[in-house]
Amino acid sequence: MVILQANERSVFLSHHPAWAIDGETLSRTFEFTDFVQSIGFVTRVAQLAEEAFHHPDIDIRWNRVTIALSTHDEGGLTAKDTNLATAIEKLIVEA
Repeated sequence: MVILQANERSVFLSHHPAWAIDGETLSRTFEFTDFVQSIGFVTRVAQLAEEAFHHPDIDIRWNRVTIALSTHDEGGLTAKDTNLATAIEKLIVEA
């Protein structure tokens, strides 16, 4: 994988404005009705992550779930991160 360049990061964010980039981490917080919905979402994210063999940092705070992505073994953001972020977004649309 190749680290995403500034223009690639900008293009991703223009198509996915709910995500943010801080340094070499791509993150987004999702909000749900309650804890059970949050955990259900995390379970679906875990299945996607296993399929992609790419595991995000996940922070669960009752009805809020923050997903943070970075390709640590490459030293920053790669297409692996943006691809998983896009797949995670689809979980919300399908719900």
